[in-house]
Amino acid sequence: MAQSLVDGAVDEGRRDEDRFGFGANWQQFLDRVDERRVGLAVDALRDLLAVDSLQGKSFLDIGSGSGLSSLAAHRLGAVVHSFDFDANSVAASREMKRRFAHGDSGWTIEAGSALDNAYLSGLGRFDVVYSWGVLHHTGEMWRSFEYVGERVLPGGLLALAIYNDQGPVSNRWRWIKRSYVRQRWLRPLLVSGSLVTIWGPTTLRDFGRLRPFSSWRHYGAIRGMSAWHDLVDWVGGYPFEVATPDAIFAYFHARGFSLQRLITRQGRGCNEFVFRRVAAGSDSTTT
Repeated sequence: MAQSLVDGAVDEGRRDEDRFGFGANWQQFLDRVDERRVGLAVDALRDLLAVDSLQGKSFLDIGSGSGLSSLAAHRLGAVVHSFDFDANSVAASREMKRRFAHGDSGWTIEAGSALDNAYLSGLGRFDVVYSWGVLHHTGEMWRSFEYVGERVLPGGLLALAIYNDQGPVSNRWRWIKRSYVRQRWLRPLLVSGSLVTIWGPTTLRDFGRLRPFSSWRHYGAIRGMSAWHDLVDWVGGYPFEVATPDAIFAYFHARGFSLQRLITRQGRGCNEFVFRRVAAGSDSTTT
């Protein structure tokens, strides 16, 4: 999830009532962040990028949300630039830095939009461009891909997590998410119903194994995130777009990116991609 999940820039052209308050959700998540969660986030980022260190590398976190992934990159030695369109997410990222990297000049945080190409161009290019669970919330996902891809240095990495296209199931979730942001009175019903739908089968299995609520309690082992905050992020996360792994691969392959890693989801959730931008004159075949 959703950093976050987690973590979402949105189209500045949309009305406030047509977008989910990602930042407010992640500000609440901050109270649960401790060194254990930070360590899990560091391990997850290291594993995703298949690196031991990011020492001396530049890292752009697009839609930084809570700031946890930016902090993980910082802990791995990167010089980090974080931005988010949501003012509360910017505040959450700054609070994350205050708590865990106070006064460090190697991590900058500001407001910005993944759909503002002039802003992005002004940032320059980076060794690693990272956007986990964000661009499908912009309202113009494919346009954001175009802008974001240009921020990767030749030979650099682009790490994305994008919601899986489940066809009619995705259309149903789009209706739920749109209803959540537009009808405040429906929110408790939508969250409680989704809690049963998403977590009910897993909870029953846990009880059958005599480990009640084990999966919920240990959810934080996934990127250091929170089951509750990811659930709320998932139910309310609108705008909402999806794509198949093949469609995303084809898009970036045609633009000179080589697929380094792909983690797919058969159902709800994000497919994860790590691409390398092939240097001029190189073969762009998949590795």
